[in-house]
Amino acid sequence: MSSADKSRLIKRLATELGFDRVGIAATLPIEHGPYLEKWLAAGRAGSMAYLHRNRDIRSDPSRLVEGARNVIVLAASYSQSPPPAPVDDEPRGRVAMYAWGDDYHDILKRRLHDLADALHVAIDESFVTRCCVDTVPILERELAARAGVGWIGKNTMVLQRELGSYFFLGEIVTTLELDPDGPAVDHCGSCTSCIDACPTAAFPTAYEMDASRCISYLTIEHRDTIPEAFHPLMGDWIFGCDVCQQVCPFNRQPRPTRMFSIRSPGPQPSLDGIMRWSDEDYRRTLKGSAIKRAKLGMLKRNAAIAHDNICAP
Repeated sequence: MSSADKSRLIKRLATELGFDRVGIAATLPIEHGPYLEKWLAAGRAGSMAYLHRNRDIRSDPSRLVEGARNVIVLAASYSQSPPPAPVDDEPRGRVAMYAWGDDYHDILKRRLHDLADALHVAIDESFVTRCCVDTVPILERELAARAGVGWIGKNTMVLQRELGSYFFLGEIVTTLELDPDGPAVDHCGSCTSCIDACPTAAFPTAYEMDASRCISYLTIEHRDTIPEAFHPLMGDWIFGCDVCQQVCPFNRQPRPTRMFSIRSPGPQPSLDGIMRWSDEDYRRTLKGSAIKRAKLGMLKRNAAIAHDNICAP
């Protein structure tokens, strides 16, 4: 089977498994490696110490698999319409859309392994595959742009004309010889809607995020007390933030998800309910949910800030 035939097979099987975009990138060192070093040195990662580890691997995906030649980059939409708002007077917080359903890590990993297994059956040669989601030290956004899956927008999200930015990325690093795709073209143009809309001014300039100011970082990754200056800017967000995506013109009609569905606690959980949660309530309600990335104390902290923003006189 030629490299072109194998590449076409991968894309057909990926589509059949529910992925919305697929591209192939060569395992060359990442062009943004030096930028990553400067970004980390400037403190843009906040307290996310894990980003300082494995920097050599992040900058060179070939280090993940011995003899790796290519990375298969896959995108899966998570876009879905919210359910009707609860009919009650309870103050409610907001959860970023990506966490409305089951933990995407589990779902994507299963689909990636399904694809890898199908390739090992269909391709009559010896090769290695490693499936990756964002828990692996890999600069997946840069690889997605290299593979033509989408371009990195001014809000540092990967954008694609049909999918917008409401999609997850997954990768299969492989020793297979394949035909890499061309890089994506940037279509942001002169638009600065995402930068202008950010409540906390987390974008010091286009294409650069100061994660230490991002509401998603503050509500999910930041383990300590959130500085009071950010409290009124956080609004009712208790887990993540979608503001820079909501204003993006490419998200006006994003492709609906084929993989994910809404589950409890949903897009607008009760703030009073969260602040009353016991350890058992937390474990039971969030079992299998991406929201468990935030510990119970963090969720109560976030809910209290949102409650004050909503209910303060």
